[in-house]
Amino acid sequence: MEIKVLGPGCAKCIKTEKLVQDAVKETGAEASVEKVSDMLQIASYGVLGTPSVIVDGEVKCSGKVPKKSDILSWLKK
Repeated sequence: MEIKVLGPGCAKCIKTEKLVQDAVKETGAEASVEKVSDMLQIASYGVLGTPSVIVDGEVKCSGKVPKKSDILSWLKK
């Protein structure tokens, strides 16, 4: 599983990355987590707001910090 956290590095983006990392550890999911802060790369995903979370190429959340319960459900695929 490939997870990307998109954001320039603001407090909400940092919180989102930490939540994703914690959820991956908690579930033991085999997932790589990548932080993407380059604005051109972020724009290439078609998201209009950050933080955004991409799981295996699919936008799961955009423009807000996701709930941990939502992240856990994304990892159960």
